[in-house]
This record gives sequence, structure tokens and C-alpha cells, in this order.
Amino acid sequence: MRILYVRGRPFPENALYNGGMPRTMAKVTTFLCTAALLAVAARADAEPSRRRERERPAPPPKTELLDKRDSVVVAPGTPFNNRPYWLALGQCGGIYFKLVELSTDAAIQARVVKRDKAADTKFSQQADEARKIATAFFVAAERTLIAERNIERDAAITIYDAKASEAASQLKTIDAALAAAMPCPALYKACQRALAKFCGDVPALTH
Repeated sequence: MRILYVRGRPFPENALYNGGMPRTMAKVTTFLCTAALLAVAARADAEPSRRRERERPAPPPKTELLDKRDSVVVAPGTPFNNRPYWLALGQCGGIYFKLVELSTDAAIQARVVKRDKAADTKFSQQADEARKIATAFFVAAERTLIAERNIERDAAITIYDAKASEAASQLKTIDAALAAAMPCPALYKACQRALAKFCGDVPALTH
């Protein structure tokens, strides 16, 4: 089941219906008015400072420095060229993982809302296949980081997971995820040639 994460704690319903609602609302109104006046005063005091901040030059964008220990993808003409293998593998893992989420949602819609068995089967199979491929990419990224940077597994997961999440967050539809995933099988094959001990045999990617 898909869970919608809501930031912040839900307001208890019974707090408005405990017999003291008029007094509570009056206190809340007074508090909000006071807070609004304070906010206006604070904005007025802060305006000169903000003006000075705007006049300062913007800081240069952050760039990710390449660790000398990282093996680099050599695949001209692909989006992963010159990226560290662990980064490219992690990004592909994130893309396929997003495809799992999107396909699972589509399968549930087909099963529960549209009652379309064919679509349900199609999207369920697509999700299962994408899950296996995502796992293969994550394992390869993890092995690469552990071996090349000599770090623990938990540290490796933290590193590649952040990049996987970034790649996944940009994808909103199944078609977008499928398009983003197109260069990934070629990347995995390149990894098998360059770093065979990190990229194992995955039929869906190598056959």
C-alpha cells in the first residue's frame, strides 16, 4: 500500500470539541494577532539586513569533487561518461527503484479502480523486473565503494543512496522512468568489462 508521508504531527480532532472551544478559539485568535504584529515588526527590522544580503554576490554552485580512488566510466556519448562507476550505478538503481514504485501504483490502480486484469499483470511484472534490476545496480554500487574507498557497508549505502534518491526524485511517470533507464543496461555491461568482480551476471541486463 502506498503511504503518503505528511510532515508534522496531525492535530487531534477532540481538541476542538472538549467543551472549551469558545475560550480556546479566543486565546488562539489573540495569540495569532500578537504573533502577526511581532512578525511585521521583525520584518521591518530585518529589511536593511536583507537588502545587504541581496547585494552580496551569490556563492558559486557546489561541485562534487572526484575521489582519486574512484573508477570512472569511459562511455562517450552516454550520460554517465566520466562519472564514477559507483555514482552512475547508484543513479541507475534509483531510476529502476522509482520505476518499481510507479509500476506498483499503476498495477494497484488497474486492479482496484479500473478492474483491468491485463494492465494489472503488465505493471506487476514490470515492477518485479525493475526490482531485480534496481537491486543489481545497488549491489554493484555498494561493492565498488567498499572496495575502492575501503569503507564499511553502511557508509557505502549512505553515499550511493543519496544520489539514487536524487535521480529518482526527478521522475514522475512510468514513461519518464523508462526513458531514463535506457542507457543503464549499457552501463552495466561496461561495468562488467571494467569491474567484473563488482558487477555480477544479471540476465535482464546482460543477455
